[in-house]
Amino acid sequence: MNKASLLPVILSGGAGTRLWPVSREGHPKPFMKLADGQSLLEKTYLRAAGLSNCLQVDGQAATLTVTNRDYYFLSRDVQEKAQVKSLFLLEPFARNTAAAITLAAHQAIEAYGPHMVLLVLAADHLIDDLGHFNTCVNQAHDLASEGYLVTFGIAPTAPETGFGYIECGKSLGAGKAVSRFVEKPNLAAAQQYLDAGNYLWNSGMFCFQARTLLEQMAIWAPKVAASAKACWAATQGSPAGAHALEIAATEFERIPSISIDYALMERSDKVVVVEGNFAWNDIGSWAAVRDLAKPDANGNRALGESIFIDSTNTFVQSEDRLVATVGLKDIMIIDTPDALLVVDAQRSQDVKSVVSQLKLADHQIAKLHRTVSRPWGTYTTLEEGPNFKIKRIEVKPQGCLSLQMHQHRSEHWVVVDGKAKVTNGEQVFILSANESTYIPAGHKHRLENVGEQTLVMIEVQSGAYTGEDDIVRFDDVYGRA
Repeated sequence: MNKASLLPVILSGGAGTRLWPVSREGHPKPFMKLADGQSLLEKTYLRAAGLSNCLQVDGQAATLTVTNRDYYFLSRDVQEKAQVKSLFLLEPFARNTAAAITLAAHQAIEAYGPHMVLLVLAADHLIDDLGHFNTCVNQAHDLASEGYLVTFGIAPTAPETGFGYIECGKSLGAGKAVSRFVEKPNLAAAQQYLDAGNYLWNSGMFCFQARTLLEQMAIWAPKVAASAKACWAATQGSPAGAHALEIAATEFERIPSISIDYALMERSDKVVVVEGNFAWNDIGSWAAVRDLAKPDANGNRALGESIFIDSTNTFVQSEDRLVATVGLKDIMIIDTPDALLVVDAQRSQDVKSVVSQLKLADHQIAKLHRTVSRPWGTYTTLEEGPNFKIKRIEVKPQGCLSLQMHQHRSEHWVVVDGKAKVTNGEQVFILSANESTYIPAGHKHRLENVGEQTLVMIEVQSGAYTGEDDIVRFDDVYGRA
């Protein structure tokens, strides 16, 4: 291992409620795919892997990902697609960035030693100028190696009220001392910061030695440091897999829920900012996604098939059908198979209120898409009504559903393509295309893909209750409860 190596730490836990209906609780914004087919998380992994001083393990770029336990298998699939190696630190619930980063520092020290330099990246940022980004990371790496806590500031291009700001002080090598952090300002204050010329947008990216981070946390946020240390001690006995640790929930809840900015960066006297002139986008609203698309002569933008008639400054994102607009102005339309959002372009930040209302009503559309990812593959709800549900199920090669039972529904499985190994009560047998089986309520059953291609099948459920929580698991190769 090269002593000058750097370990990217990917924070992947944002709910992305302002990006509903594409971002949902079960499939949040880091997994959103952009127009080029790559998700934000995949782009983050590739960006990290392209750094000149990224740590290499077994010939691949190494990262450390902090994410929710429920997103582990989704994240692992993305990591494998990006061809990077990652340690995973799995949170039982959200606890803000101070807890996540401090525990990541403990994990990095155990895996690679106290002098390892960490580059903390959010999984929902978009950065285009990777050459300049790499240069800035190298500058931050040098400062971090000298014992500084480095943050990245972005040169402002407008009086943006949606970002926090950093006031820069005297020069320190390739960076500048941080005079103060400023909360999201009103428009007048944002204009003053832009005019002053010594303010940068706060990007939420950081760089520091793992050892320095823990030392500074002990000085400036001792409660966070002490409770995180206790949590790490309990976590080491809770493995979720060869390259993953499941954080001990009881001890994790005792860590104060506070951001790394409030806990440390705004207090420490070792904070330095490196200015990034690269193109940076915090994908935090549909306005940010809209701006990625090229406008036509009337300012209309589209991701997906669309027709604009007498419309201006209108944005359409559509997944699988044509959307036509007539006589619209300053409107955004987000179309998904099971939900449609129409919003005033000036109100994109308020989309989170829709999600709040859906959650109050306990509506599943706030949590799940019609197509839901699982460790073994996906299922798509084709139709449902009183006492029935029809699904299309795809199982990866060697994928295996849990051995399970349903109390309130029976199931009829029809294989469309591939080869399935089926456990149905006491029987175990193989099904091929155009073959089927019936599973009565109360029968233990399991489905495995024993072929070399994706297994596709149709499942017809019938019974008094067809909710996803009507499941009793007896055995699961993925360690789910």
